[in-house]
Order: sequence, then C-alpha cells, then structure tokens
Amino acid sequence: MSTQAIPMPIAVDSSSSLATSSGKTAPFKPAGLVATLPGVALLFSIGLAGKLLEHAFTVLRTQHHLLLPQIEYVLWAILLGLLVSNTFGVAAVFRPGVATYELWLKLGIVLVGARFLLQDVLHIGGLSLLLVAVELVLSLSVMTLLGRIFRLSPKLTSLLAIGSSICGVTAIMAAQGAIDPDEEDTSTAIAAILTLGAIALVTFPAIGHLLRMSQQAYGMWAGLAVDNTAESIVTGSLFGQEAGRWTILAKSARSSFIGFVVLGYAVYWASRGQAAVVEHKALFLWQKFPKFILGFLAISFLATAGFFTHGQLDSLANLSRWAFLPAFAGVGLRTNLKDLVGQGWRPLIVGVLGEVFIALITLGLVYWSYNHGVVR
Repeated sequence: MSTQAIPMPIAVDSSSSLATSSGKTAPFKPAGLVATLPGVALLFSIGLAGKLLEHAFTVLRTQHHLLLPQIEYVLWAILLGLLVSNTFGVAAVFRPGVATYELWLKLGIVLVGARFLLQDVLHIGGLSLLLVAVELVLSLSVMTLLGRIFRLSPKLTSLLAIGSSICGVTAIMAAQGAIDPDEEDTSTAIAAILTLGAIALVTFPAIGHLLRMSQQAYGMWAGLAVDNTAESIVTGSLFGQEAGRWTILAKSARSSFIGFVVLGYAVYWASRGQAAVVEHKALFLWQKFPKFILGFLAISFLATAGFFTHGQLDSLANLSRWAFLPAFAGVGLRTNLKDLVGQGWRPLIVGVLGEVFIALITLGLVYWSYNHGVVR
C-alpha cells in the first residue's frame, strides 16, 4: 500500500457526481458493500480512537491531576483524520468507504430529530427560516459584489455565493450541473469553502466562549454562519453537545433553500445562453431538496406524538452519536491541507471577507433574538 497522499473525494451530492480535491468530477457509481467496508472501518476506527483519547485525557486530568486540556472527541476525530490524510495519505482501497461519511452525517441528523419536540422545531425552526432568509439575501449580495470587486470570473462568483449562502460543497456540486461552470472554477470554490470551514472550527468556539454565549444561541449562530454542513455541525458540537443539537436545526432550515437558490442561478445562466434550460422546475426543486430534512421532521413528529418510549429515545440519541463518529472522522480524512492553500488568494480573500461579514450579521441577529424575548 502506497504511503503517498492521493486526492480524496470531498463531497457526494444528490446528483450522483463525485468531486475530488482537484475539482474534477466523474459519475458516481455506488460501490458494493464489500468495497466500502475498509473505508467505513477506517472511519469508525478513527472516531473510536477520538473517544478513547477524550476519555484518557479526562482520566489523566481528573484522577492523576495532570494539566491537560479538555478536548472533545469531535476535535480528536478531526485531528486524527487530518494526520492520516496529510502524512500517510488515504489508499484507494479506503476511498469508497470514506466517501460515505456524508451518509453517516445525514443519518445522525435524522436521528437527532427524536430529541426535538415538534413545537420546538416549529418555533425555533420558524425563527431559523426567518434568519436564514436574511442571511441568504445578504450572503448572495455581498459575495456577488466582492466577486466583481476582485474580478473573479462570473461563474466562480456564483459558486462562491451559492456555497457560502446554503451548505458549502454540497450546494456547489448541486449548482455545478445546473450552471455548467469550468472545472477550475468548481475546484477553486470548493477549496475556498473548505478552507473557510477549517478556519471556523478554530475561531467560532473561541468567540462563543469569549462572548459567554448560551448553548442554544451559539448553536443557532454556528448553523447560520458556517457553510459546509459537516463543518457547521462539528463547529457547534465543539462548543457543547447541546449546541451541536441546535446547530443541526438551524443548518437544516438553511439547507432547505438549496433547490430555490440553485434554480434561480440556473434560470439566470440559461437566460444568458450559458447553461441548459430547466424544463421541469418543480421536479428540479424536488431533486435538489435535501431529503434527510424530511427524515428529521418525521422522527420529531413521532417523538412528539409519544410513539417512542423514554428508553427508545435514549437509544436513538446514542445511535445518533454513533453515526456522527465516522462523519467527524471523515471531515479530517477528506481534507488535504496542500489543496486548501493551492488555489490562489483572490477567491479566498473574497470568501474570508464575505464570511466575516455574514458571521457578524448573523451573530447580531442571534443576539437580538435572544435578548429581546423572541426565543425563550
């Protein structure tokens, strides 16, 4: 097995295409169960190693009184994944299984629905939709303006705007088939979004602690401001388990807009003769809509209706944590640090400026909502 690092797949979207760190895409053919087993085993091994390291540090800190930091398994899983990906590399035999990390992430999100009563979803989710609407308008406008100021190509600007406003790489890949950008534009947009996600993992928890934000307020902010779904949920979970739960709700509300935003850009570029015309818009919206949100709502409805016993709810919560183990490990494994810094500075500057603006705006909106009795 070669120890040379090889490009890793970084996202699989609902349109069945595979994006690599080089930005090239190829038809995605679901690998057989046997082919995915090595990679899935690697994901779970790294996730479990993260749990063991968290426990070991806790024992050394509490029972042996060593001055060690308290590091959550979420961060350990990412760090171990980064270590493997950027030193030994990930061999081809593991790639089909590692590419399933988004499936585990979505399964975890669906199962978390059992921990939300439907009235919470309607109340906080309704607020999330309102805040997301504001975030969408501002993010799309600011990214478009910055793209023009820094003279980025129009379709690269569109990809950055779509990715930053909705759900990162998944939104970019959904838009790729709709607006027909150059492969280099797709690669650059993905690299910029992943870099911004990596920055958020470090900066957001620090800001949240500095401002002494509550678990719920911070979780809402992380769900509204961090782009990529995986990085968003990890950023929330790093602050606390409760924060991670609210991040999922806010992020799900944000992701529900993906079809409308991609459709808008598809119609725009088709009107300019630079993309295929969308024949069946309702079907297009259904194809792009993230189906895991429906699973999340269904589980929440069943929990509200008393379908599950208390013990079953606890079991579903435990299952969600097990599902997140390989998902968080996958965040580290699919990240190649060399690729993140090799796409030029202008798209990254546009992304950073736009993300700082959106982070500040959404932080202000969340603070206003929680300090004026909108959320109780």
